[in-house]
Amino acid sequence: MYNDDTKRKLENIVRGSLIEGNPDHCTAVRNFLCRSFSTSTTVKRDFESKLLIKKEQESGLRNYAGIHDLWIENLPGQYLTRGGESQVYLDVESTQVVKINDAVYYATWLEYFNSLVLHNLIFKDTAYTFIGFIDLGNVLYAVVRQPYIIADGQAALENIQSFLEYNGFENTRRQDYFNKEFGLILEDMHDENVILKSEKLFFIDTVFYTVTEEYMNP
Repeated sequence: MYNDDTKRKLENIVRGSLIEGNPDHCTAVRNFLCRSFSTSTTVKRDFESKLLIKKEQESGLRNYAGIHDLWIENLPGQYLTRGGESQVYLDVESTQVVKINDAVYYATWLEYFNSLVLHNLIFKDTAYTFIGFIDLGNVLYAVVRQPYIIADGQAALENIQSFLEYNGFENTRRQDYFNKEFGLILEDMHDENVILKSEKLFFIDTVFYTVTEEYMNP
């Protein structure tokens, strides 16, 4: 379960409040988006209506990257694969993967960075480190690093479900989960997005959404 500090940060993310303290780059970008744009929660059906907001956020992020020296010219490492939302590279020391993401699964860039921060709070063993932005073919991508975990077995769906239920997530359908306390959707938690190593589960690919009151209380 979560300690008081983690609960407070989860609540701040869902409310659209700033996360205070000494933020890492990922949290700093998330806070910048919160200060600069509306922070209303959303669900998937809001994609089209928020397209203009996403474009405005992209423009803001491009300016932010220039001011804070966050542009990356070349991708480090060797190309491995493309997942549902990310292109994945293995870094030169083979200890981390580098992922690039154009936030295609999210209605806004704020949602994407909220998802990263949520992952880092809940799944600290596979936390993302935000390292900057890259422009490929006039498409903006966020670039993150993550520990490279090599599986030594296959994660069982029932064990994934037990772990998530312990952390307040209820299975809603297939491999999708919902945390009613904080208003969080967590999607697609199958055995390709969760790695088993030394009998421990490592969550390597997560997609979080914060939801509206109407979703929580239909």
